[in-house]
Amino acid sequence: MRDLYYIFDPLCGWCYGAGPAVTALAAHADVQLHLLPSGLFAGEGARPMNAEFAAYAWSNDQRIERLTGQVFSERYRSEVLANHQQMFDSGPATFALTAVALTEPSREVEALKALQQARYVDGMDISDIDSLQAILGRLRLTDAAARLARPDAALVEANNRRLHQARQLMQQFGARGVPTFILQIDGQARLLPSSAAFSDPHGFLEQVLAA
Repeated sequence: MRDLYYIFDPLCGWCYGAGPAVTALAAHADVQLHLLPSGLFAGEGARPMNAEFAAYAWSNDQRIERLTGQVFSERYRSEVLANHQQMFDSGPATFALTAVALTEPSREVEALKALQQARYVDGMDISDIDSLQAILGRLRLTDAAARLARPDAALVEANNRRLHQARQLMQQFGARGVPTFILQIDGQARLLPSSAAFSDPHGFLEQVLAA
């Protein structure tokens, strides 16, 4: 069995670009995928949305779409990037995923994919708690939605623990950003180059299996 630690941020466009590779990895019987949110765009990493940042993000998103085929819709551009009243803050979405990890951990990849689809295709604000609850509700992740609505000490502690583990691994292996993939086999861990995760998801899976 291969343990693969996937360090990401739910507002990271490149992490969305790696989505097909992550889905393939999660479905393979010989890979145990562990999701670890980094908190890159949460807390001190959050920022207001403005025209300059929106233009930069859209340019980057178009590059990701050309490389990966993942869709960044005009609705996302007009309703998310052009909405300068909302924050660029992944904290709430990270909490939502931790709530899923505590209640139905086998569905966290599915939940992440749904959040990314809601943002980048449907143009939803996934920094908004009500929107996040609605998405979890549609997935019938009702326990997670309830935990998100009323965060308790256990949820806060679990979220902090995941962030700490992600940051510790990134520091240990010299990872500079997300997505980051760290493969562990028989107690030996190493950082994987992630370029194939964008351009060749099947090839990236084969790389993991061949390690």
